[in-house]
Amino acid sequence: MDEIQALFHGFTVAAQPLNLVLMMVGILLGVLIGVLPGLGGANGVAILLPLTFSMSPTSAIIMLSCIYWGALFGGAITSVLFNIPGEPWSVATTFDGFPMAKQGKAGEALTAAFTSSFVGALVAVLMITFLAPLVAKFALKFGPPEYFSVALLTFCSFIGMAKGTPFKTVVAMMLGFALAGIGLDNVTGQLRMTFGTEQLLRGFDFLIAVIGLFGIGEILLTMEEGLNFKGESARMKMRVVIDTWKELPRYWATSIRSCLVGCWMGITPGGATPASFMGYGLAKRFAKDKDKDSFGRGNIEGVVAPETAAHAAGTSALLPMLTLGIPGSPTAAVLLGGLIIWGLQPGPLLFVEQKDFVWGLIASMYLGNIAGLLVVLTTVPFFAAILRIPFSIIAPIIIVICAVGAYTVHNAMFDVYLMLGFGVVGYVFKKLDYPLAPLVLALVLGDRAEENFRQSMLISQGNLSVFWSNPLVGSITGLSMILLFWPLISLILQKLKTK
Repeated sequence: MDEIQALFHGFTVAAQPLNLVLMMVGILLGVLIGVLPGLGGANGVAILLPLTFSMSPTSAIIMLSCIYWGALFGGAITSVLFNIPGEPWSVATTFDGFPMAKQGKAGEALTAAFTSSFVGALVAVLMITFLAPLVAKFALKFGPPEYFSVALLTFCSFIGMAKGTPFKTVVAMMLGFALAGIGLDNVTGQLRMTFGTEQLLRGFDFLIAVIGLFGIGEILLTMEEGLNFKGESARMKMRVVIDTWKELPRYWATSIRSCLVGCWMGITPGGATPASFMGYGLAKRFAKDKDKDSFGRGNIEGVVAPETAAHAAGTSALLPMLTLGIPGSPTAAVLLGGLIIWGLQPGPLLFVEQKDFVWGLIASMYLGNIAGLLVVLTTVPFFAAILRIPFSIIAPIIIVICAVGAYTVHNAMFDVYLMLGFGVVGYVFKKLDYPLAPLVLALVLGDRAEENFRQSMLISQGNLSVFWSNPLVGSITGLSMILLFWPLISLILQKLKTK
C-alpha cells in the first residue's frame, strides 16, 4: 500500500508541465536514435547527458530514460521496413518483421512490435514498482563485503553468461578496470598511471569513453560497410492497428514467456539483445507444429516474442541500478554515471533520501511508455523517411554531436581527442568481436568495487574469508563463483551426458 501512495506522489512529480515536455522531447529523440543505425540507446543517452547538467536531477533522469524508451521503440521501425536493425536487440525482429513488410503487412508487423514492446515494458515497470522498495530495504543491511560481492556477481555473470568467448569478455573487463584506476586513488590519495599529465588527474570520464566506444566506433564500422538504405513503405491505418490488436491476445502465452525471460535478463545483466533472441527461440520451440515452419517467413509471433522480451529486459535493468547501484545494461550504466554526476548516490538510501526522484522516475516510466506507443504509431512514415537521407550526410552530423557532447563534459579539447581514441578502440573491438558492455561496466563500477574490496580487507585485516563471513555475503559470493566457472561447468555436464 505504501508503494501505491508513493507512486501517486511520483505521478504528481512526473506530470509537472516541464517534465511532460521533456518526456515528449526524450521520446522523439529516442525514436530518432533508435531509427538511425550507428546510434544506440546507450550512446544517445551518453551524448545528451551533458545537456541535462543544468536541469534538476528528476527532470534530467525523466528525459534521459524517455530517450531510452524511444530508442527501444524506434529500433523496430528499421528492422521491419528496411531489414536493418536500428538497435542490436532488434536483430531478432528482422527475422519475421521484414518478410511481413514484403508481403504488404508492414502495418501489422509494426503494430505488433510496438504493442508488444509496450506490454513488456509495462510488466517490467510493475515489477520495479513493487520489488524495488523491498530490495532497497533488504540492501540497507549491506556493508562493504556485501557491496563488493554484488559487484563481483555482476562481473562474473557477464563472464559466465557471455555469448562469445569468455576470454574476450575478461579482456574487455580488465581494460575497463585499468582505465577506471587512472587518476586519484580514493583510499590513499596517491596518483596512479597519470604519466605526469595534468589532464589525467581526474581519470578517464566514463561519458567520454561511452560516446567514443558506441558512437564513433559504430559510425566508423557503418562507414566501412557502406549502408545503403532500401526498404518497404508503411502507412499506419487505424483499421490495421485495431485488427492487429484483436489478433494479439491469441499470443498471450508467448508474451508471458517473453516477459519472464526479459525481466530475468534485465535484473541479471544479460541485456536486451540476448533476451530478444531467447524470447524468439522459446516462441519457436513452443509453437504448434504447423506454425514452426512459418517462423522466418512472416509469422507475427516472431515479432511479438523478441520485442516483448527486449523491452522487459531494457526496463527491468533499472531495478538493480536504483536499488543496489549495479547497472543491468550499458544504458543503465550511463544513467548510473549521470546519477553520480548529479550528486546522487545510487543504492538503497536513494529510496529514503530522494523519494521524489525515485518515484518521479518510476511514474515517468508508465507515462513515457504510453507516450512512446502513441508517438511511434502516429509518426512511422516520418521516421521511415529519415532513412532515405544519404548516410554520407547523417554520419558527419552524428560525429559533430558526439564531439560537442564530449567537449561539454569538462570544456576541454583533450576530451574530444580521448573520444576519438575511444572511437578507434570501439571500432577495433567490434571488428574483432570483443564485447563493449563489460568494458563500460568495469569503467563505471571499477572504482566503487575496488573501494569496497579494500575496505573489506581493512575490516578483516586482509582475510578473504570476510566474503563468506555470513550467509548473505557467502551466498552471493558462492553464486558469483558458479557463474564465473559456468562455461567450464556446462562443458563438464555436457561430457557427462554424452557418456
